[in-house]
Amino acid sequence: MPPPLAPLLRFLPTLALGLAGGAVAFAVNLPLPWLLGAMLATTVASLAGVRLRSPGRGRQGVLVVIGVMLGSAFTPEMSGAPGPWSLSLAVMLVATAAMMAFSVWFSQRVAGHSRETALYAGVPGGVSTVTLMAMASGADLRVVGMTHAVRILVLLVAIPPVLEAIGHVDLAGARPEPARWLWLPGSADAAWLAAAGLGGAWLGRRLRLPSALLFGPALVSAALHLTGVTHAAVPPTLLALAQVLIGVSVGVRFAGTSLARVGQALVMAVAQALVLLALAVLAAWLGHLLTGISAAAALLAYMPGGAPELSLVALTLGIDPAFVTTHHLLRISVLVLLLPALLRPITRSQS
Repeated sequence: MPPPLAPLLRFLPTLALGLAGGAVAFAVNLPLPWLLGAMLATTVASLAGVRLRSPGRGRQGVLVVIGVMLGSAFTPEMSGAPGPWSLSLAVMLVATAAMMAFSVWFSQRVAGHSRETALYAGVPGGVSTVTLMAMASGADLRVVGMTHAVRILVLLVAIPPVLEAIGHVDLAGARPEPARWLWLPGSADAAWLAAAGLGGAWLGRRLRLPSALLFGPALVSAALHLTGVTHAAVPPTLLALAQVLIGVSVGVRFAGTSLARVGQALVMAVAQALVLLALAVLAAWLGHLLTGISAAAALLAYMPGGAPELSLVALTLGIDPAFVTTHHLLRISVLVLLLPALLRPITRSQS
């Protein structure tokens, strides 16, 4: 068997479970069915001890596709956005600082983790970058990974009821008509989308962007759509598959997690995530009052972490994905730049 095919074949049972979970969720009219169905099915299986495989490099391809899709939300008609967006970005940064301060305090003082573990676990976003940085430190990687995974899980599960409560969003109306599942872009549009994905992935790595495979294609696709070079969209079937793969990526993070052994850590992570959700709701309401931007869009933009997941939710539900993506790009960029400075005092105290 050729080496590239072996990981794919090992991942197929996990993918099948995710697709089955999404199909069941779709059949019972669960909001965000492909994402939440796949995520919940694989999370339950992981916690039950079933050995599931991560998408591996497949997730990288999904990030590129999501980036291209997000870029298609930027249109020439957005010329009036900079004013309210600038104020909203400022609100988001203040809210992010408050969330991180609470997370670090909670992780250290309430959950009893070390200062280094508390800092990495408390960063509200950039899970991939944060995990890589934590690997070169004395932080407890299990706690860091679990805290981020639980946070994303809690936020995604909470999105439908919270949006319906504050955003007046018709979640059922976000489903495409049956005929739309078979829609495909024309050959020229498909070529532009492919060019945006491949060129954006190269550019993102070249510029060393945070989440380069997500934000690089998003920037190139946005440039093509803002200039009117193309108005192409991504097929709904591909969007649903992207949701399944992202949902599976969240669920398999709990593989090897024993409820009996890490029960307290899970409870602490859930409690922390719920408080952060409450802070995000308050910040979104403030952002809505100050800028007039919908509370639903502000909530998805201000939620702490999970840029691919939350941007994909915004795209799926049609809740200003360009606005949400811009906020998450700025948040991750600021966190990546500031995190080394925040870690320096801890490093000095341990030397």
